[in-house]
Amino acid sequence: MIDITELQVQALEDIAKAEKLSRAAVIRAAIDEYVLRRNRAETNEAFGLWGDGGMDGLSYQEKARSEW
Repeated sequence: MIDITELQVQALEDIAKAEKLSRAAVIRAAIDEYVLRRNRAETNEAFGLWGDGGMDGLSYQEKARSEW
């Protein structure tokens, strides 16, 4: 059981109708998407230099070796 605004309920109804899904299915999909996005963000933070479009491991290695 969750408390949401009437505006949110209407938005969910609109999405459910457009996608021919139940409102519960839309809510489950939204939760899945949110959780996956958070997990991806936390994983990217853990990779530091390589996360978020930064330099990949091989490029970093080649750059470091070229400095020798």
